[in-house]
Amino acid sequence: LDYVIEVIDVEEVDARNIYRASKVGMERCLQKLKHHYDAVLTDAMPIDTNKPYEAIVKGDAKSQNIAAASILAKVTRDHIMYELDKLYPEYDLKSNKGYGTKKHLDAIEKYGILPIHRKTYEPIKSKLLEQLQFDL
Repeated sequence: LDYVIEVIDVEEVDARNIYRASKVGMERCLQKLKHHYDAVLTDAMPIDTNKPYEAIVKGDAKSQNIAAASILAKVTRDHIMYELDKLYPEYDLKSNKGYGTKKHLDAIEKYGILPIHRKTYEPIKSKLLEQLQFDL
């Protein structure tokens, strides 16, 4: 009946960490839903809500609702990566979706770190530290 997609930007993910950013994103989605709901199911993540909720381990395999939410999230992320690939084609984001494939890592080495890279994740974190030490 209703769904909300919340995109968390790279700066917020770096500031909070991926777990907390995901949790905050889900909580924001609940606040934006237009239809009444009685309970919340999540894929193993407890969230702050005044509704009854269940954090189901491997929930995407056990609940059609969680599976549907997982699909919506994945398709949204894929679309974002396709659009980013148009801006940064040398990174092949349409194929690797930003994961640390050899081609992606080679592109980072050759072309550098992008504003879309999370600065708190490897190998970006180490590369930034190397650059900082080199600059000193």
